[in-house]
Amino acid sequence: MKSNVPSLEILYEDDWFAVIDKPAQCLSVPGRGPDKLDSILHRAEFLFGEAFAIHRLDEATSGLILVAKTHECQKRMYAHFREREVKKEYRALLRGHLLGERGEVRKPLRCDWPNRPRQIVCTDEWSKDSITFWQSIGREGNNTRVRLVPFTGRSHQLRVHMQSLGHGIIGDEFYDDQFTDEPRLLLHAYRLEFRHPFTNAWVAFVAPCPF
Repeated sequence: MKSNVPSLEILYEDDWFAVIDKPAQCLSVPGRGPDKLDSILHRAEFLFGEAFAIHRLDEATSGLILVAKTHECQKRMYAHFREREVKKEYRALLRGHLLGERGEVRKPLRCDWPNRPRQIVCTDEWSKDSITFWQSIGREGNNTRVRLVPFTGRSHQLRVHMQSLGHGIIGDEFYDDQFTDEPRLLLHAYRLEFRHPFTNAWVAFVAPCPF
């Protein structure tokens, strides 16, 4: 009998973890309620028997996500992320023409509590330091394609930081001021690099940008 659990696009797999290319509009981990069960982690649990979350991507974001097959791998990869030893690169298409070739955004963020899950730039006691490096790849019509490298990993960080520059990511229902009914958020987790938690080899993975 065939399972009705959707498949995963696995880019790499070994005894300890899998690298998965997550589609847009797919949860990283299950949410509350049976209608929120389908997710990368749920699919991985069905496929591998056991699976453990290492990090998350926003539901609307596509691209590279790691899933551990053992608790020990999860623990070691948590440490890599906590110590900022994992290099992450995203690609995005921004509304309008972003001036300059490269730069950085250093603006603290916190949850916009009355409008969760939205985040806002804020400097109160609940805000957290947030840093994003950006590089323009080129203009496409009235838009700008960019390479984004987050130094910190706050919720919605890239999305809020780009909005704060006056150039929201196209398709962002929360932060794109000109959002209409675009089919998806044009933000993609493009590259991950880190030291393998068991072999110690430096590994790098790329998921081609779908837009």
